[in-house]
Amino acid sequence: MSLVDPLQRLAELDTNTVSDALDFLQLPGAVVGIRPLWDCPKVVGQASTVQLAPKTGAAPTVHLISPVIDAINTHDRVLVIAGGIDGVSCWGDIIANAAVAKHIRGSVIDGFSRDIDGSATIGYPVFGRGVTMVSARNRVVQVEAGVTIRVGGVDVAQDDFVIADRCGTVFIPAAVIEQVLDLGERIAAREAGMIDAVRSGRSVADVMHDRQFEAIRVEPAR
Repeated sequence: MSLVDPLQRLAELDTNTVSDALDFLQLPGAVVGIRPLWDCPKVVGQASTVQLAPKTGAAPTVHLISPVIDAINTHDRVLVIAGGIDGVSCWGDIIANAAVAKHIRGSVIDGFSRDIDGSATIGYPVFGRGVTMVSARNRVVQVEAGVTIRVGGVDVAQDDFVIADRCGTVFIPAAVIEQVLDLGERIAAREAGMIDAVRSGRSVADVMHDRQFEAIRVEPAR
């Protein structure tokens, strides 16, 4: 087992590599369609989960996600938000500013964000399905937090690991993070070698043959 912080190791990889590692292990985790909503940097952290739902009553409620932000007191958190409504915002610039003040690393939303320029201006990463101007107020409420949620067809538990970049978003169960990192590092090393081989003139058909990938299962990184 590596003594290096798993988040530091995860930050050295990308979503493609982590997705491949999960494929080898026959585990779900890669989510299609949740991408950066501005030209934001890669986000790596552990999930603070939030479940939203359509508002059904008329009584005023605490603004969604704000209690979760208030409760965070570490610097490793990524907000992972499920239950949004198509075309209705579940993120905006005021809570983005609050998240920055609490050193939250970013938000991954199975839904939409408004005020995206406000998040971009303060450098706060937001990943989601799209941008809208329609407010969540009186439309969407928070119903749970810190529980297992469903994001893009993948179950995400509190404290699971998150990596999101321009290709999409991947979630890694906390129980298998070391296994996924070990395999991901081997994949990254092998693929770097394959690129070098192609650049040196070796046949791409040979380099890309399935047997080259299957070797990752048994060979350590070099």
